[in-house]
Amino acid sequence: MTDTAANNRPRAILPALERIYLPLDTLAETLLRIVAGLLLVTHGYGKILDPFGAAGMVEGLGFYPGVFWSPLLSATEFFGGIFIAIGFLTRPAAFAATIVLLVTVYFHGIVLGQGLGGAEKSILWAAITFFFAIRGANSQSVDAKIGRQF
Repeated sequence: MTDTAANNRPRAILPALERIYLPLDTLAETLLRIVAGLLLVTHGYGKILDPFGAAGMVEGLGFYPGVFWSPLLSATEFFGGIFIAIGFLTRPAAFAATIVLLVTVYFHGIVLGQGLGGAEKSILWAAITFFFAIRGANSQSVDAKIGRQF
């Protein structure tokens, strides 16, 4: 890597490593997006099977009516995870997931009184989904294949 206006990246201390980093750049980002999306799908799978099952929990957090918010939570995790994984409507799906995850930070950290230890996983997930909400998907995505991003 060189210092150019085009890539605006610092030069590598060991230039020989650039041959490794550059080809893996897109792969690493794609892998992060796919893993994050698929884990959200896995997390939302139980909820999508019973979309009203979390109604009491979301009402306990102050989201009324629970019969509205519970299916929305289910769909955000399950379908949003699919969208993030394949890179379709990546920004809105990741934004919605970020909001859900910030609520879980509040739930674990404050409501359950678990502090940072209870909220750290949600904080990490929120940071990952926020990254894709801002950046969008890369060239290895449905968004790129159709030539449009939100």
